[in-house]
Amino acid sequence: MITLSLFDIFMFLLRAVRWTLLLAGIAFAGGGISAVLLLLFRYSWPRFGGQFVRLYVDLFQGTPLLLQLFLVFFGLPLIGIEVSPLLAAGTALTLYASAFLVEIWRGCVDSIPRGQWDASASLGLRFVMQMRLVILPQALRVAVPPTVGFLVQLVKSTALASIVGFDELTRSGQIVANATFEPFTIYGLVALIYFVICYPLSEGARRLEMRLGRSR
Repeated sequence: MITLSLFDIFMFLLRAVRWTLLLAGIAFAGGGISAVLLLLFRYSWPRFGGQFVRLYVDLFQGTPLLLQLFLVFFGLPLIGIEVSPLLAAGTALTLYASAFLVEIWRGCVDSIPRGQWDASASLGLRFVMQMRLVILPQALRVAVPPTVGFLVQLVKSTALASIVGFDELTRSGQIVANATFEPFTIYGLVALIYFVICYPLSEGARRLEMRLGRSR
């Protein structure tokens, strides 16, 4: 048993927060880029693209994130690709995030009245320019609250990366709890740190949703 002061434990956990935020940032950025590409593919070729994106979303939303982490971490080495815990967790969370973000943003794009598509087409705008100049700016206004809400879920989902040995906040909490035999105190601090990270995002999403609701 190792004796550590509460301050030392807190500082150790606080240093692990950067890895949690890094992993969440990688997953959100990678998932966002992938979701935009999937969204454009879906609307560019409605028949084939729509079926492909629907299958993609069903696959990653219909299977546990933990299983996806295992498949990436243990599956890629079987085909000769060695992966680090960060790469495995980042890849799995990116795929997971893209499936949810493309569905969120699809709903936002579909909420734009059909007349906006027809009006922009009558001006001679092609699909890419329609999306860029007319549809996406309007959809973005609707998409911000649910996107921020999903980001909160993504930050909390990074805790699963501890299963594949990535030293983020939860994994660091496990290490300290095993060393000090004070799991209640350690995991209480871990929960508090997650709350401090996620609460401002949740509150910001709620306020944005209320503000946008009043402005409609």
